[in-house]
Amino acid sequence: MALAATPLATLRRAARQVDARTPATRDRALDGLRALALLAVPIGHWLLGGFTRSPDGALHNASPLSTLGFFAPLSWGLQLLGVFFLVGGHSSVRSLERARGRGLTYRSWLWARSVRLLRPVLGVAAVWALLLPLLPALGVPGDTVHTGATLVVQPLWYIAVYLGLTALTPLCAAFGRRFGGWSAALLMAVVAAVDLLRYGPWAAAVPSWVGLLNILPGWLFGYQLGVLWARGGLGRRAARVLLLGGGALFAVLLVVFHYPASMVGVPGVERTNSHPPSLLVLALAAVQCGAAVLLRERLGRLLTGRPLLWLPVVAVNLSAMTIFCWHQSAMLAVAVPGAAGPGAVLGLTTAPDSLGWVAARLALLPLFGAVLVAIGWFARRFDGPWTAFSRGGKALAGAAAALFAAYALGVV
Repeated sequence: MALAATPLATLRRAARQVDARTPATRDRALDGLRALALLAVPIGHWLLGGFTRSPDGALHNASPLSTLGFFAPLSWGLQLLGVFFLVGGHSSVRSLERARGRGLTYRSWLWARSVRLLRPVLGVAAVWALLLPLLPALGVPGDTVHTGATLVVQPLWYIAVYLGLTALTPLCAAFGRRFGGWSAALLMAVVAAVDLLRYGPWAAAVPSWVGLLNILPGWLFGYQLGVLWARGGLGRRAARVLLLGGGALFAVLLVVFHYPASMVGVPGVERTNSHPPSLLVLALAAVQCGAAVLLRERLGRLLTGRPLLWLPVVAVNLSAMTIFCWHQSAMLAVAVPGAAGPGAVLGLTTAPDSLGWVAARLALLPLFGAVLVAIGWFARRFDGPWTAFSRGGKALAGAAAALFAAYALGVV
């Protein structure tokens, strides 16, 4: 009688099957970098975001960055948007080239990529539109619902930014052909000029909206580097310049010009690096992108011939939008029931202001991850074509998503 396969044996067999089905032409290093950048999103939000619990049991957003200064350097490694946009630019320009090779137009290519990104966003927005009236009816305080909606919306605006950058892919390619590496340097110069306006001696006379001018060049910087990389314009020598030059600029901005150390917003602190991106964000992106280019071959070798290492990379890439759209909901699914109890739960509903909170939050990360996996089983139906939905169901989901968007714009 044959013995049942152990879970480890089953995992090894699945890993070998996935590895064998991966085309030899697949750039495993890019997938590895994308998976790393994607995993940094939930881990960063789960570690750098917390709650306080008011006497009525409502949850309010809080952050350990407000009181635990040593968390700021942690944000340098968890804010991997430089790598995220680098890989995005690389994959988009290659995807556009392949589409044109098949005779597709730019418009059809952009539509296909937009639909693939927006389906999961519509899904999470539609579900939260249903939760907005349902949660208060179940006794969840209104402030908790507001806090939850805020957390859900926070990562979604990156999808809008990414879509905008994707639409600019042909222009980025032309920009790179015309100016080479200087195309990225010009973007950094624009951000530096805007920072000089809003942080210089004359800052009091500069309108607050001037900072918004950094949104496009700030996030386009890493994307443009990815476009250059895909077209052979970003070699190891340029990567070393990015790594060393970006590191030097980062240090000068912190020590000499006193930029905020945190790469994410801190409650109660007016000046922030990421909204909109400051020059410090681009300096960190330069370091990250330079390191990514230099480590590409080594990472590719590491992920080749090691099925157990390759399997999680594939799983994360296939679940990218689920992770991105639903990770805050996973944390809330744990925190809201925790807040309903008679007392506060360390690391969950207590103020994030102690090492005890840090230890407890680290212990909670596997639980958040398990809940995200469970949510992903349900949410995966939003990622692919909505063939299981009728036309009326699709219209209803779209209307619900629009209602949540209106709520987010008006209240959050």
